Amino acid sequence: MENFKELIELNMLTNDGVTKVDRWGHCFAVVRFDEDIYILDDRCSHQDYSLSLGEVDRDEMTLECFKHGSTFSLIDGQPTCLPARNPVKVYELKIENEVVYINFGD
Repeated sequence: MENFKELIELNMLTNDGVTKVDRWGHCFAVVRFDEDIYILDDRCSHQDYSLSLGEVDRDEMTLECFKHGSTFSLIDGQPTCLPARNPVKVYELKIENEVVYINFGD
């Protein structure tokens, strides 16, 4: 079931980088490459560390955990290298009137 909620305005996002967004008691890592946006849970599945502190790789389409170097696919959240073995959640989104909406249920 779709439940889109307003998350953040586009102009608040860092281009070619990651922005931490804390809404509804949940933290999201929002990655922007020009008009392409990706939203993942902001917690590494390996040791519960903030992914928004890591680096994004535009060529590999990954987000790196700063703590131990695991990287996660921006597309499906799957880890692309150890030590993480479990994926992080990736969220469906839409953009309307320069605002990013996330499909985030209650």
